[in-house]
Amino acid sequence: MLLSTASFSLMNAFIKYLDHIPGFQLVFFRSVTSFVLATTYLLSHKIPVLGNQRKLLSLRAIVGLLSMSLFFFSFKYLAVGTAVSLRYIAPIFAALFAIFILKEKLKPIQFLFFFIAFTGVLVLKGFDSDMSNIGIALVVTASVFTGMVYILIRKIGKGDHPVVVVNYFMFLATVVGGILCLFTWVPPAGKDWLLLLSLGIFGYVGQVFMTKAFQLAPTNKVAPIKYTEVIFTITIGVLWFGDTYTLWSFIGILLIIGGLVANTLVKK
Repeated sequence: MLLSTASFSLMNAFIKYLDHIPGFQLVFFRSVTSFVLATTYLLSHKIPVLGNQRKLLSLRAIVGLLSMSLFFFSFKYLAVGTAVSLRYIAPIFAALFAIFILKEKLKPIQFLFFFIAFTGVLVLKGFDSDMSNIGIALVVTASVFTGMVYILIRKIGKGDHPVVVVNYFMFLATVVGGILCLFTWVPPAGKDWLLLLSLGIFGYVGQVFMTKAFQLAPTNKVAPIKYTEVIFTITIGVLWFGDTYTLWSFIGILLIIGGLVANTLVKK
């Protein structure tokens, strides 16, 4: 899980560094490399590329594309660590969707932990006047879609191979990102090419190691470790981009992460 979060943190940092590149161009490069890697894996292991639950797989791909695109767009308005922290409220929306769609029940104390996490969002915005409303709106909406992605993956269950699920997502993102980026294409210069091509590699590696982590240990043991991505990303943002955080920003981030880690530890 630590290797996974390190990979995702580097991917996020490169996306922030490439903020002069239009959003859908970033979506395309993030997706095309992962699509090639995932398809190669499926073909080499003779796993059916189209999978079994095609409607659910397609819906997961659409929702995932919306989430990823909005998240990438938010980097133009927010510090990279803040954007990553706010996206982590997705489990709150996932839990609410699960009540109505999967008929799951929550322990009463989970609502307290969700309230603590959402209070962190309010603290981040309420005490940081420089924080962009557009950026917050983009990343919170991305979190809503990410929460729905979690539910769709649960619905898919073990009926399809995990790489098939990822491959549907990467295929759609490659096609849509590739078409839309033609209208706003900015020619990459110098090391931009290397960074763009590395997005898919780091994203794919992060996904694979995260999947392995959940296969090797119980969720409530490894899931909290995923929140180290916030620490990694904030550190990179401060050292690389000169991002600054107020005391209230750190309090807000701690409330978000603390509430969600506590929820992970108590839920089934």
